[in-house]
Amino acid sequence: MKRTTWLAAALVAAGLLTGCSQGGSTDAAQTPTAPPVDPALRVPSPLPSGTLVSDPCSALSPAQVTEIGLVSPGEPYPSPSGQGCRWQSQAYDANKIFIAPLGNQQTGLTGVYANRAQDKYFEPVTIDGYPAVFAANADLRSRGTCALWVGVTDQLVVNVNSSILDGPNVTDPCPIVEKVAVAMVQHLKGAA
Repeated sequence: MKRTTWLAAALVAAGLLTGCSQGGSTDAAQTPTAPPVDPALRVPSPLPSGTLVSDPCSALSPAQVTEIGLVSPGEPYPSPSGQGCRWQSQAYDANKIFIAPLGNQQTGLTGVYANRAQDKYFEPVTIDGYPAVFAANADLRSRGTCALWVGVTDQLVVNVNSSILDGPNVTDPCPIVEKVAVAMVQHLKGAA
């Protein structure tokens, strides 16, 4: 049963990434230039993203990984929008956190907002001063899956996602995802 739940969460995570990168006029591959960025979605200062896109496992420092309670190093994996990285929980083998920059599109959070009508939840937030939104086309938060999209530049959004199947955060995974996103932004700020 738990393996089936994890598989469902992984499929939703993949669907989230492909849903944001397909169709519509916000897809940079279908438009000659990236759409204008809504002023509310502008990042205050672009964070370094080259290494993040080529090596998503560099999104967190080893010290942050340990402090959050994850196993270091992270494991790279191919995602529909480029490379991603996943970390396993130290306390619960079945629990994982994923970070995946949407490196093959240039729409930033504007692309996520463009798909808003398809989402089952959509909650704008700020992550350490950077615009972000909790959003997904399936609401699996009560089953350990939470999706957060963080604008690190006006053109690049990073998905931070969870698959929490054991422990106290199964029915409330979003605070853990937010903690990881804050750590990622702080780490990228230090690299600036």
